[in-house]
Amino acid sequence: MGAKGFVEGGIASIVAGCSTHPLDLIKVRMQLQGESAPAVPVSNPSLRPAFAYNGGVGSTVAMPHAPSQVASVAKSGPVSVGLKIYQTEGVSALFSGISATVLRQTLYSTTRMGLYEIFRNKWTDEATGTFPLTRKITAGLLAGGIGAAVGNPADVAMVRMQADGRLPVAQRRNYKSVGDAITRMVKQEGVTSLWRGSSLTVNRAMIVTASQLASYDQFKETIIKKGIMSDGLGTHVTASFAAGFVASVASNPVDVIKTRVMNMKVEEGVAPPYKGAVDCALKTVRAEGPMALYKGFIPTISRQGPFTVVLFVTLEQVRKLLKDF
Repeated sequence: MGAKGFVEGGIASIVAGCSTHPLDLIKVRMQLQGESAPAVPVSNPSLRPAFAYNGGVGSTVAMPHAPSQVASVAKSGPVSVGLKIYQTEGVSALFSGISATVLRQTLYSTTRMGLYEIFRNKWTDEATGTFPLTRKITAGLLAGGIGAAVGNPADVAMVRMQADGRLPVAQRRNYKSVGDAITRMVKQEGVTSLWRGSSLTVNRAMIVTASQLASYDQFKETIIKKGIMSDGLGTHVTASFAAGFVASVASNPVDVIKTRVMNMKVEEGVAPPYKGAVDCALKTVRAEGPMALYKGFIPTISRQGPFTVVLFVTLEQVRKLLKDF
């Protein structure tokens, strides 16, 4: 029974992940909007300006003020970002990093879905047949955390592959596949780079899994118990979309920080943009305001909604197909 839950969850997760990948890519690009650009070298101040006035020792010359280093960043919506990717990088760019998505869903989602099913079977009250909400949340937290730790290397590779197209051509990593991405990260940055941002990934996964799986089960049970709808496609779609909204609201701030920490370039002898998750959160809020933590929320809910619907509808159908196994 335990292995069956992993198989069912894995199949549903891969189908959902691949079908909503372009929306996830747009979300990542939006979350990186407004991030500090690399510093532009300033001309050597010791060089004499061509218009300098040589008026002797006592003379003073009023020099023009240096141009401001802070440039306003034009922020685009999901449609604009999607169109820009299509126009500048081609339609195939919307599926950049899909190999990493498949690996991520295989590792992360298969683990969390399978473990949640095990916890549900173990913690369901045998006398009443109920699975209390508190136990659902606890099961989601544990399953999500373990799944994220397992899938973090694929998550880092996916974020980098999705974000690569926004960099200048000379700075792009140009990973050929998820295998190439992981191999090069290990060679260039060490094995630990595969777990960069892992604390954020684990925290986000715990929040997403607890809110998504627990709320889906809760909404589904409530709809059926109150007689609003029977246990069918309508109930599955309604409960899953509601669960997707709850998961999006709960996880977006952590997701923004996770994306930025995973995407940052670390070069030898150069201080990294962020020292860690807290530093990234503080710098983001100071530079862009508190609402920066909800950057990409529209594509997040636009992706999380369909993803959750496809995930649970597919899961319910796969369960029916495999019920005799």
